Amino acid sequence: MTQYFWQYGTLGALSLLGVGFVAFAFGANRVMRPRKPRPEKYTTYECGVDPVGEGWSQTQIRYYIFAFLFVIFDVESVFLFPFATVFEKFSRSGLVVTEMIVFVLILAVGLLYAWKKKVLEWL
Repeated sequence: MTQYFWQYGTLGALSLLGVGFVAFAFGANRVMRPRKPRPEKYTTYECGVDPVGEGWSQTQIRYYIFAFLFVIFDVESVFLFPFATVFEKFSRSGLVVTEMIVFVLILAVGLLYAWKKKVLEWL
């Protein structure tokens, strides 16, 4: 029974060591960092140009849709590349090939939907 509790003691000691390391790192950062507060540090930085106007602005939803479409097809390439590299091994298994065909078809339907909604037209 002591062997059982000894494992929990090891886990607790390692947890305390981890928390202590993080606390030491944050404490060392607080002690060694430079403290020179200036008003310029609290302004918005815009490539060396003084900021003009408010920091809030509206953005068209089209930019977000392009980003989502990019992520979708980026994920598609992440899944298709490994499949293509080992395709010869799976050529006899119809299930794996069918799953990949269904995956590509679902993404193609998404692309067709975006094309029909004219999301892909840049004005």
